[in-house]
Amino acid sequence: MSVFPAILIGLAMGIVFGFAFEKARVFEPGMIVGQMQFHNFTMLKVFLTAVATGAVVLAVLHGFGLIKLAPKPTFYAADIIGGLVLGAGITLAGACPGTILAQIGAGYRDAIFTLIGGLAGAVAFSYAEPALTPLLFTGGPGKITFMDLTGVSYPVLALGLAAVLVVALVLLERWRPWRADLGADVDGDFGPAEATPSANVTRLKPAE
Repeated sequence: MSVFPAILIGLAMGIVFGFAFEKARVFEPGMIVGQMQFHNFTMLKVFLTAVATGAVVLAVLHGFGLIKLAPKPTFYAADIIGGLVLGAGITLAGACPGTILAQIGAGYRDAIFTLIGGLAGAVAFSYAEPALTPLLFTGGPGKITFMDLTGVSYPVLALGLAAVLVVALVLLERWRPWRADLGADVDGDFGPAEATPSANVTRLKPAE
């Protein structure tokens, strides 16, 4: 595939991704921070749905030989430290790398500074990577997959994972209905008058 078609496909996928984020309200800072505080589970539901959908699509494509899997190596220090730093940044900023542009498109001006900070951090890491490599990119099993551990084919594992996630999503939705996590302004942010999400469900009902 040449560069130009790849760019067009990337742009199309980005538009679909941003549209889905906006409709799911996952880009809202209240949703993101609420998930980190474990009182709003919309973000978890959307991401688990994406993982399940992606697993099915990849299983089909891999089963027909249309794609080749390229797992990345596992490094304990990089994964743990990187995950903690990313999680702390997401919680403080109320945004993650996948939601910044959606926030800017929705009119959140502070997201522009988050984007600038993310780009600056990426540039800084590129300069610091040679010095950090001995610390972060050592110690780990390398490239290892569940196929290697179990001997089961990828399509079977992927479809099994998708089925487990669907069950988990159904149970999670029964425990915490999505309407309970929206908030009065559909942004996942609950003010002092909304001590619990369940109190907001009554507000969402039409007036009699």
